Amino acid sequence: DEHNTVREKLGVFDVSHMGEFWVKCPKAFELVQKLTSNDVAALSDGKVQYSCFPNETGGIVDDLLVYRFSAEKYLLVVNAANIEKDWAWCTKWAKELGMNVDTDLENASDNICQLAVQGPLALKAMQKLTTANVVDMEYYTFQEIPFAGIDKVIFSTTGYTGAGGCEVYAYVKDAEKLWHAVFEAGAEFGIKPAGLGSRDTLRLEAGFCLYGHEIDDDHSQIEAGLGWITKFVPGNDFINRAYHEKMKADKPSRYMKPFELQDKGIARQGYVIEDAEGNEIGVVCSGTVSPWTGKSIGTGYVKSGFHKLDTEIFIRVRNKALKAKIVKTPFF
Repeated sequence: DEHNTVREKLGVFDVSHMGEFWVKCPKAFELVQKLTSNDVAALSDGKVQYSCFPNETGGIVDDLLVYRFSAEKYLLVVNAANIEKDWAWCTKWAKELGMNVDTDLENASDNICQLAVQGPLALKAMQKLTTANVVDMEYYTFQEIPFAGIDKVIFSTTGYTGAGGCEVYAYVKDAEKLWHAVFEAGAEFGIKPAGLGSRDTLRLEAGFCLYGHEIDDDHSQIEAGLGWITKFVPGNDFINRAYHEKMKADKPSRYMKPFELQDKGIARQGYVIEDAEGNEIGVVCSGTVSPWTGKSIGTGYVKSGFHKLDTEIFIRVRNKALKAKIVKTPFF
């Protein structure tokens, strides 16, 4: 119900557990460009970029959103489970660049609340809470605006559902006020609260990666299908760039791919993927039954050669090999 409400109307997720780091100093651009694989030079003020922190061993520290306020001010939004790890990583590299981590960086994770208002009617409903124009905002942009009686929020046309909508950042002291205002504004549109279970099925349907499933410390962006956020352009000397350039040129030995089960059953993280002869060729990252289509879907890493569209694979579920095929995302 929560899942389909977001696809058809709008739903609200309290994602205040996410991490927020400010980088505010003359070397802000230099640090963020070094830390992230996407090209921060392509960002202008008011724009958002999906990116990741590559580690030094060919994997990913985390994936994140980069918000550019100015050339000397950025906001990095990271996964809740990785806040401490990410903060240690960012401060380590800030010190390498000679920055003062006490003044140039701020971990604001405990001070900021975040509501993700997602769905095709989200912007229309939220327009009722501000005089700023939000219904015409482009995807992956943001504004600092008065909203719901709060002097200033960050209003961002981003999300993790593939359904459109926005994410609103405010100070924790305004959280309750924000929550009630959002529900009041959305009542006529059929707004409902949504939980992390539906957030996971929505993101999987949309083909988005989840840290600890499709991406982790041991898989690279190139293997994970995130080459599009890995920019080998002049001036983008991100951590471990040469390793990724070589992997892209040589082609990976494994690929993260979406699949759809043809036989009845559900794939779960860690299940073995086999070929028709029963040889192990990979492992499942995520799996569920799509609440929108009713189909059994999933993602997994498969050996090169089994990654092409419509390739037949088999998911080992206890003593059965369930037939599946490689498909495209989104699943809906």
